[in-house]
Amino acid sequence: MSGRQQLARFSLAAVAGWIALTVLLVLPWRWIPLPTTAFMLREGIGGDATLHYQWVSWDRISPHLAIAAVAAEDQKFPEHFGFDFDSISDAMEEKRRGGRLRGASTISQQVAKNLYLWPGQNLVRKGLEAYFTVAIELLWPKRRILEVYLNVAEFGPGVFGALAASRHAFLREPGDLTPRQAATLVAVLPSPKQMSAASPSEYVMRRAREIQEAVAQLGGAGYLSGL
Repeated sequence: MSGRQQLARFSLAAVAGWIALTVLLVLPWRWIPLPTTAFMLREGIGGDATLHYQWVSWDRISPHLAIAAVAAEDQKFPEHFGFDFDSISDAMEEKRRGGRLRGASTISQQVAKNLYLWPGQNLVRKGLEAYFTVAIELLWPKRRILEVYLNVAEFGPGVFGALAASRHAFLREPGDLTPRQAATLVAVLPSPKQMSAASPSEYVMRRAREIQEAVAQLGGAGYLSGL
């Protein structure tokens, strides 16, 4: 066997091994409730707040919270395959004109980051984010992606997921959230350590109203009926 053939065989074996490892890392969470995430582990080790997290299934989460998250964070979520290239293009154009580079991450990308990755903007990390985003889109249905997102997103210092957030902010279960409460929770997602759903600032209340308007423009929770 020539050196070239040996290299080709080794390369194929390496690729097959990497794919198998990816499936092992991603596929089980299509069905199994997540006990924690890489982001929660970092917070638990380096953060000051006590972590509050408990998994809650999709049928126990208010549809108002699901559609509020999509309306605020990723309106093309039901349609795209992990990336919203229009939003990325708009963000880059805004940066080119001298504005601040705003985030354009989809819900799928945020799930990939929370579950598997570390903070940073280097090319290796961004490449892994894209890779795991594609893997999640391939191996999970859309509803599962959104279910995981609603369970692992940080809604306050050390407060992760819909169950802990609903109880902390409103003393109620996530299935009982009103449209306004759901929008208020989602309004703090960009800066959960600085903003509070329990004691919302004028900005949070204004943002919550904007989210409710965006929900109405999408047609309400029915927008997600195909997930």
